Amino acid sequence: MSEPGLTPPHRRPAARPQCAICHEPLRDGIAFGMVRPSLANGLAAAHPQLLPNDLICRRHLTEERTRYVEQLLERERGEISQLERQVVESLAREATIVQDVESAWEGKRSFGERMADFIADFGGSWNFIIAFFVVLLIWMGFNLWAVTHGAFDPYPFILLNLVLSCLAAIQAPIIMMSQKRQEAKDRLRSQNDYRVNLKAELEIRHLHEKLDHLINRQWERLAEIQQIQLEIMEDLAVRKR
Repeated sequence: MSEPGLTPPHRRPAARPQCAICHEPLRDGIAFGMVRPSLANGLAAAHPQLLPNDLICRRHLTEERTRYVEQLLERERGEISQLERQVVESLAREATIVQDVESAWEGKRSFGERMADFIADFGGSWNFIIAFFVVLLIWMGFNLWAVTHGAFDPYPFILLNLVLSCLAAIQAPIIMMSQKRQEAKDRLRSQNDYRVNLKAELEIRHLHEKLDHLINRQWERLAEIQQIQLEIMEDLAVRKR
């Protein structure tokens, strides 16, 4: 109780925990003893003063995780490619890496590329085949009927052969242009699938390591509890004697 007329003393706010490495205030730290061994070994090698109860900020843990993943990929695959480096950076940022290839590709197509894709799609459909045969039959039928009335392309239909040759000469490069863009889109899709699969594989490995570490910690705690219980039972037996 404070004396009358005196203001009660103010309590000092509790000091916020600090990171054992950078000594900055922590909001969401993790104990060094709870870090899985694959990351704890690297942190212990860089900072030998760390103790199991010391707190570490997420930034240092993320940096160590990034370094560990890079070493893992270099050890298994050799030199890290640009795609693998993107996966490592996404793991460090804890961000998604999935991309919508279709929408990104659609936004880049020009008018000529859209026309080439339309012609390639139409040229590979039954509508084109049926329309093509209808035009051929009409052309040949009209010129056979009008052969005595001054047909513009009498048998053997030299003008028709010229038209078909020009059509084939124009249609082939248009289809090749569309196929090249399709190959480029498939390449982007496969790269996106590779990044997603690689990230999923690394995340699953981390989860397995974390679960194994947590299970080992639980077994250690159970063993300690069991040892304490045995000591208590021994003390009770000694007292009864």
